[in-house]
Amino acid sequence: MARESSFFDLKPSGDEAGALTRLADSTCVVAGYAIPVYLYDPIWRASDTIAMLLSIIAFGFFANALSLYRGFRGVPIFNEIARIWAAWALTMSGLLILAFVSKSSEEFSRVVTGTWLLAAPTLVTLVRVIARLSLRAARVQGRNQRYVAIVGVTDIGIHLAKRIQTTPQLGMRLIGFFEDRTPDRLPEIPAEIGRVVGTFDEAVQCARRGEVECVYLALPMKAEQRVTELLAALADTTASVYYVPDFYVFDLLHGRWTSLVDVPLISIFETPFYGVDGFVKRLEDIVLGTSALIVASPAMLFAAIAIKATSKGPIFFKQRRYGLNGEVIEVLKFRSMRVAEDGAHVKQATKNDDRITPIGRFMRRTSIDELPQLIHVVTGSMSLVGPRPHAVAHNEEYRTRVKRYMLRHKVKPGLTGWAQVNGWRGETDTLEKMEKRIEHDLEYIRRWGLLFDLWIVFLTIFGRKVRQNAY
Repeated sequence: MARESSFFDLKPSGDEAGALTRLADSTCVVAGYAIPVYLYDPIWRASDTIAMLLSIIAFGFFANALSLYRGFRGVPIFNEIARIWAAWALTMSGLLILAFVSKSSEEFSRVVTGTWLLAAPTLVTLVRVIARLSLRAARVQGRNQRYVAIVGVTDIGIHLAKRIQTTPQLGMRLIGFFEDRTPDRLPEIPAEIGRVVGTFDEAVQCARRGEVECVYLALPMKAEQRVTELLAALADTTASVYYVPDFYVFDLLHGRWTSLVDVPLISIFETPFYGVDGFVKRLEDIVLGTSALIVASPAMLFAAIAIKATSKGPIFFKQRRYGLNGEVIEVLKFRSMRVAEDGAHVKQATKNDDRITPIGRFMRRTSIDELPQLIHVVTGSMSLVGPRPHAVAHNEEYRTRVKRYMLRHKVKPGLTGWAQVNGWRGETDTLEKMEKRIEHDLEYIRRWGLLFDLWIVFLTIFGRKVRQNAY
């Protein structure tokens, strides 16, 4: 007897699920504002309608940029919650700046706005958590499952199986591996993740009988002929077929699928900031950079006065550094030394360096000397977060000594970066220290995301490692 179907057996497409999620999020944003309006000041004005429309558009944009509508199968729930609050923080920052610039902030109740600030993301979070837990409970009961098969016992295939087995929220049930090779030619499969249950031909037969919905081909790229044969056979089934390429052998730098006219390509070394992502990154720099510049203005004023009062020379110091795509840019800093080196040889600051002025030592330890670079962030030659720019002389020295050094210039240099918040700043008196810095810079490019940027900004302000080696 067929099992009775229920709501949790439905498997909406990605577009349908995304549309439903957007609708639920928009409803929560509006409810988070409408409820305090009704309770505190039950008069709905035209300005309220405009605020709601702008908030829905802005939150939808930032939520999309943070991948909140691309599906969260396999992603920890706290990751999703963090993205919700990050998207809302950016939304409110943008709305508050707009209200300040348009001089319309007085039209809105501070009590309502303050309540909305917390209520909207709380409602969005609550709805998403309930949906997640409901789906997880349904999948534990055997509902909303997709039966999958992995063709090919390879390292990448075993890695995929581990992911499936350790993330039940995926709603996938692995029936096993299919392989033609003898056991002595195969890597060892951990007993807890599965076993070989048949040959390649048997995998095709399972798909034809409807016993599997998804087939993952995890064969090496050199097995092109075998892959072609399997694809031809699986085309006579209704199973979804995915090829799992082992591109990790190339050590990709933000690898992604793209095309040149009608020719499919995959990037090996590429910037993550194309299209919408590039726009999001620039908007982040403008919004956060402008806000930081406003907040830092008093400290910058006091720093300028202190420099002028305690030592001879200019307030600012310019140094040539490499920017995006290796182009030379001039970076502005508060002068913290008695010298202004910018030639073929630039000596790095060392501990107890007698070139550093007394006020300069304090500024370097607290990174106040870097604050003028917020101007570069807002104007566009730098970014708030990215690999820290090195002096041109240091670039020329290390590009020949450190593997993949120049790949850090696939993105704009940053005021702060992943290497700095992990303690890899200051003097690089050994090659290993520079290698570690470059390793973290390239990791940043691979992992880039708006939430990652916000986490680095947080660590820059509150982290302990960021002040190591600052002298």
